[in-house]
Amino acid sequence: MMSKSKGILIVISGPSGAGKGTICKALLEKRNDLYISVSATTRSPRKGEVDGINYHFFTKDQFKEGIKNGDFLEYAEVYGNYYGTPKAGVNELLEAGKNVILEIDIQGALKVKECMEDGVFIFVLPPSMEELKSRIIGRGSETEESLMTRFKSAYQEINYVSKYNYAVINDTVEAAVNKIEGILLAETCRVDRIKEHILDSKEGLIHEQFYD
Repeated sequence: MMSKSKGILIVISGPSGAGKGTICKALLEKRNDLYISVSATTRSPRKGEVDGINYHFFTKDQFKEGIKNGDFLEYAEVYGNYYGTPKAGVNELLEAGKNVILEIDIQGALKVKECMEDGVFIFVLPPSMEELKSRIIGRGSETEESLMTRFKSAYQEINYVSKYNYAVINDTVEAAVNKIEGILLAETCRVDRIKEHILDSKEGLIHEQFYD
């Protein structure tokens, strides 16, 4: 009997304004074989947010204890609150054969890569820096100063693309989603991912030759 394949960890990141969040949302709406990892945070729940669905809400003491115990694939402190990816939840889904999406920042993705080398790391790029600037401006939530800070940061972050397995240019969401689906299809055919299935199939063929 064939053993169940382990799920694939898909890490999607890129500079602010590249559209990675929109792409992840479209992927999850299009496919029923992808699962989003629920992050943990120490910030207070906002109106309508549900523990375990939007976030796992921790106290700071609980989060620090988790850090001490190595419970997070990656974590960071942002404006006085902690955010992180719980290791147990991701591993549980992967062991059950489910494909997991992590939409995280670049620094977090590089931390995950250190301990999850078999993950698929995808860097989302804007069509151009001018388009990236237009998208950030289009949000309407940036001051001139913060806009320049974000744009400068995005320009520097693009240098990290060489650390990833794949780069996807987000011309349109539909095209970007199609490219990522192509990447996932290719990854499911990689020999090192399906070697147990190949061996099982080989044993089955030998069995048929000798006993049929």
